[in-house]
Amino acid sequence: MVLNREGLIFLGRRVMQEAGEAWQMPQGGIDAGEDPRAAALRELEEETGITKAKIVAEAPEWLTYDLPRDLIGTALKGKYRGQRQKWFALRFAGGDKDIDLNAHKHVEFDAYRWVEIDELPRLIVPFKRQVYQSVVDIFRPLAKPA
Repeated sequence: MVLNREGLIFLGRRVMQEAGEAWQMPQGGIDAGEDPRAAALRELEEETGITKAKIVAEAPEWLTYDLPRDLIGTALKGKYRGQRQKWFALRFAGGDKDIDLNAHKHVEFDAYRWVEIDELPRLIVPFKRQVYQSVVDIFRPLAKPA
């Protein structure tokens, strides 16, 4: 969860969604032997170009979701039935000029916006909403102006 100075949260719109718009917070995989904190910073830079961010909190537990039946075998490269995620909250110290959605060869997002924390669960695909509600509950105290 990337929070700006106003306490708003970064959401990116996924590219090439056949079923309409799909918004989510940056996320990504942890490479073999990689520290989850290092992975969070690496994935954030790859997906958004953001380098001016500092980890300020870590969710105490790993959070999981399962894919809906109709997406098993196609979503997540067809290899997985869901995900197990470690969430971090990061404070963004930059501005919009420091965001570059084309920073990496594999573009994840084609647009972004900053939203209030309570907007997150309703903007996310239904199968991820419980995880997002957990993230909101965990990091809510941070969603205020810095």
